[in-house]
Amino acid sequence: MTLPDLTLYLAAPRGFCAGVDRAIKIVEMALEKWGAPVYVRHEIVHNKFVVDGLRTKGAIFVEELDECPTDRPVVFSAHGVPKSVPAEATARQMIAVDATCPLVTKVHMEAARHHEQGHQIVMIGHAGHPETIGTMGQLPEGGVLLVETPADVATLTVRDPEALAFVTQTTLSVDDTAEIVAALKARFPAIVGPHKEDICYATTNRQEAVKAMAPKCDALLVVGAPNSSNSKRLVEVASRAGCGYAQLVQRATEIDWRALEGIRSVGLTAGASAPEELVNEVIDAFRARFTVSVERVETATENVEFKVPRILRETV
Repeated sequence: MTLPDLTLYLAAPRGFCAGVDRAIKIVEMALEKWGAPVYVRHEIVHNKFVVDGLRTKGAIFVEELDECPTDRPVVFSAHGVPKSVPAEATARQMIAVDATCPLVTKVHMEAARHHEQGHQIVMIGHAGHPETIGTMGQLPEGGVLLVETPADVATLTVRDPEALAFVTQTTLSVDDTAEIVAALKARFPAIVGPHKEDICYATTNRQEAVKAMAPKCDALLVVGAPNSSNSKRLVEVASRAGCGYAQLVQRATEIDWRALEGIRSVGLTAGASAPEELVNEVIDAFRARFTVSVERVETATENVEFKVPRILRETV
């Protein structure tokens, strides 16, 4: 049987960013250094395949520090944690390794600096997301106000309109965030922004690749987890950029083939916490059903690398 032809546009860059790569390496190095089990507070990154793989190596994932024994190491996830968490680990004399992405740490430091200068902080982010919880937890109660939409800006009550600064979650939609920043500046002209945009390079690059690809595609698939903010934003970006059908899938088994009947072109990308192995799995699934021609859509080159914490580089 002759298979129908399909052009598969493959986004570049896609998949793992430097912060995710570093976080996974930290857990693996901790297991090598101290042996199993090593405890990890929250999913190290938002990807079930990655988490399950580390679990088989001896990582135990918990939501709170009080679930960890004091005689085993604990790793803090790439999303960052409130200040109270490392303070509690120190009080309990635990070995703690911080896998917070350095670009998230940069936002934490910005918030702390603005707070020291007397500013109240407005954070643009998603309520309940671990990164938002971690960033807001850097300052005392009430030090950070959260907004998710331009409508939230209109109802914001602040201490002093002349003493405000804003920070953002690193995994947001670039375009959505720009709208909220514009609303903040329109209502609070004196508000101070970050020296350099908080949305991380990887989030921006993956969104730009999708924008370049989406108008060419009958459908676009994003490999990523449903609790991954940056992956969900890629689906939204694809829809807004002109792709009629965009779907988030964790694995090839989740692809809705009936929705893809009759397509001639498909775009494929992956969120920053999705491994390339899962991208290849999706490509193989398309090759089983189509005669596939792959075209790479490259909009940026990434060569960022972050060092692991010194505690892991030291000999026991």
